[in-house]
Amino acid sequence: MRIVFCGVGAIGSATALLCRNLDATRVFIDFDRVESKNLLSQAYVKPSVGKNKAEALKLQLHNLHGVKAEAFGVRLTRDNVEALCKDADLLVDCFDNQDSRQLLSDHARKAGTPLVHGAVSADGTFGLVRWDERFTPDAEDTQGQATCEGGEHLPLLGLLAATLARAVQDFLKHGVKRDAFVNLNAVTPVAGQG
Repeated sequence: MRIVFCGVGAIGSATALLCRNLDATRVFIDFDRVESKNLLSQAYVKPSVGKNKAEALKLQLHNLHGVKAEAFGVRLTRDNVEALCKDADLLVDCFDNQDSRQLLSDHARKAGTPLVHGAVSADGTFGLVRWDERFTPDAEDTQGQATCEGGEHLPLLGLLAATLARAVQDFLKHGVKRDAFVNLNAVTPVAGQG
């Protein structure tokens, strides 16, 4: 199995770490660099500051856990989405913006590749794990809105990442596609799952 994680910020980096036990090839796509402010809410260590997030996560998984991965430190675009995602058995969307989510969804539907989304609300009060056939990307309240900075929503992000990692695991092992609504009171399975 080849799992492609698209966006390895707060949700994506934590989910990828929680998927380190899976018998699969992990691929990370993210153009962004690790900043000091990311250390409070993302799964990066201090020596990663200044490095590309995809490359930094690849190195951390290998150095700390002996897990190998592939990394592409680029922005996913209409020009490269097919090349970067064509061999995926599963796509995991952890982007933080509507355009990137829609681009990935369009590709997955065209290619027939399973896609699961992990998303947190702009105000940090809830998160969703939703399979593509039941997901509609929505716009941010304000362009570039930060929802995962400073560690303010760290407990919710951790719970969301764990729920998303379990969805990936359940799909790989049993072919089950489970959606969930996540808040700090509960993780609630959502009806209509396959």
